Amino acid sequence: MIKAVIFDLDNTLLDFMKMKSSSIKAAVKGMIAAGMKINAEHSIKEIYQIYDTKGYEHQEVLTEFIINKLNELNYKYLAAGIVEYKKAKERSLNLYDDVIPTLDKLIGSNLKLGIVSDAPSREAWIRLYTLRLHDKFEDVVTFNDTGLHKPAKEPFVKIAEKLKVHLNECMMVGDWPDRDIKGAYEVGMKTAFARYGSTEIILDSGADHDLDSISELINIIKVYNK
Repeated sequence: MIKAVIFDLDNTLLDFMKMKSSSIKAAVKGMIAAGMKINAEHSIKEIYQIYDTKGYEHQEVLTEFIINKLNELNYKYLAAGIVEYKKAKERSLNLYDDVIPTLDKLIGSNLKLGIVSDAPSREAWIRLYTLRLHDKFEDVVTFNDTGLHKPAKEPFVKIAEKLKVHLNECMMVGDWPDRDIKGAYEVGMKTAFARYGSTEIILDSGADHDLDSISELINIIKVYNK
């Protein structure tokens, strides 16, 4: 029987990569408008390279980019980039279709909802509050809570403990097979691959279920719990 549904956050509930792309483009445009002599297309690629090295939650990406280009930090350009990045981020931070109705139906079925995210606590909670999801989940486990990224078992064990359910009573939903699906499977959770949010074509996710829409969870869980 499934008593709790655990979700990854980025690219499972919200379109993180669309938000990141829009924000980076806006930041570069803002720095150029402020007078920085850079090529927009090349600069976007260079910022992505920093993210690929330091992680997509790296907070000093624009600082490093400017220093790399100018050999010093120009605060006028930095301010322009940060302000335009944040404005674009709020505009482009969107949930996938059917997220709210699906969460409400799961809650209405007396299921406990939780989140396990590799994002830092501050960033995860900002996204949850921006999208008005903060009151949908009984508890949230982020990287800061365990100091470990998925597929380490600790984040999955911790969310089950917080929700007061056994691991085999949980369904984990995520877009990353090597982290979300593998980690949950190894601790005994049922798994559902958020194919709709994956940035790659995955032929074999290794999950118990592949989802083309988050709403498919409703019938899947009904089968387990009938």
